[in-house]
Amino acid sequence: MTVPARSAEGPLLDVRDLVVHFDARAAMFRRGRQTARAVDGVSFSVDAGETLGLVGESGCGKSTTGRALLKLVKPTAGSVSFQGEDLLATRGRDLKRLRRGLQAVFQDPYDSLNPRMRIRDIVGEPLIIHGLATGATRRRQILELMERVGLSEDLANRLPAELSGGQRQRVGIARALAVNPSFIVCDEAVSALDVSVQAQVLNLLRRLQQDLGLSYLFISHDLSVVRHVSDRVAVMYAGKLAESASSEVLYARPYHPYTLSILAAAPVADPDVERRRPDEPVTGEAPSPVHPPSGCRFHPRCPLAQDRCRTEEPELVEVEPGRWTACHFWRTLKDGGGTTPASAPRAPVKVS
Repeated sequence: MTVPARSAEGPLLDVRDLVVHFDARAAMFRRGRQTARAVDGVSFSVDAGETLGLVGESGCGKSTTGRALLKLVKPTAGSVSFQGEDLLATRGRDLKRLRRGLQAVFQDPYDSLNPRMRIRDIVGEPLIIHGLATGATRRRQILELMERVGLSEDLANRLPAELSGGQRQRVGIARALAVNPSFIVCDEAVSALDVSVQAQVLNLLRRLQQDLGLSYLFISHDLSVVRHVSDRVAVMYAGKLAESASSEVLYARPYHPYTLSILAAAPVADPDVERRRPDEPVTGEAPSPVHPPSGCRFHPRCPLAQDRCRTEEPELVEVEPGRWTACHFWRTLKDGGGTTPASAPRAPVKVS
């Protein structure tokens, strides 16, 4: 079920029942068919000018979701509508045209840039690919893009190895902006940076959003970062969405035990949230995408799990206006003020 867009005009990006499965036979060193269910029926939408934070543990499928939107990995099923057009069904020149509006900033600024290319060539390459500018016009636009992201002109002739991590990530942002996109997937875009540099890049992304009207899918495992940049937050676990709500609402009172757990793992300054933080780690590991649990995929680690959770998968439903939750017992958290029962094993899921 798709979480509806906030805009009356319809979403800029609309994802419905996205599925990405991989053949895991080689990775598992076993005979016979093995399927890794990296993304298993994810739906959400993003409005123009909005940031949706997608958060969860490593291996939950959030980065695969972002790459599937860009067609960097092939979806198994589902649909992705961008600006009203079916992105997954588009081919050839139409796909190239749509891709101008969808760009990405990747996690590692050291690996996402060609080490043999000068900065001016990296930033200007999209202009060549899409035939947007040549000669003196291209050179001028490259310098304008660098200035927009806070890079001085004298860096244009340098190689990526001569730049700091923060500078390299700014190059990646300038490259994404070169084709004037409306939507950018930020895949752990600040996780490889020092904390002070993270703040600078996050502030840059917010300023660019205000100036250019950009929309972001901001993928991260860092709850404090997601809270800082996101209008809405979608929580992902084992290939599925567990909960979605506005950032303010979700951080104040989660209705899903997994959301409560990952919030407990993140340092916060809000005393109301701090009072609801669990005290002991949730036991167990995240499930294998090859052999996910039956029923609710969080039930082996959930302090609220009952027999129903082991056999019946909860549907992602709108339990309040704008708040979507996939939990049979979300009212327990709501009625308890966002806490689990005192007798239940409690504490943060480790997010890495």
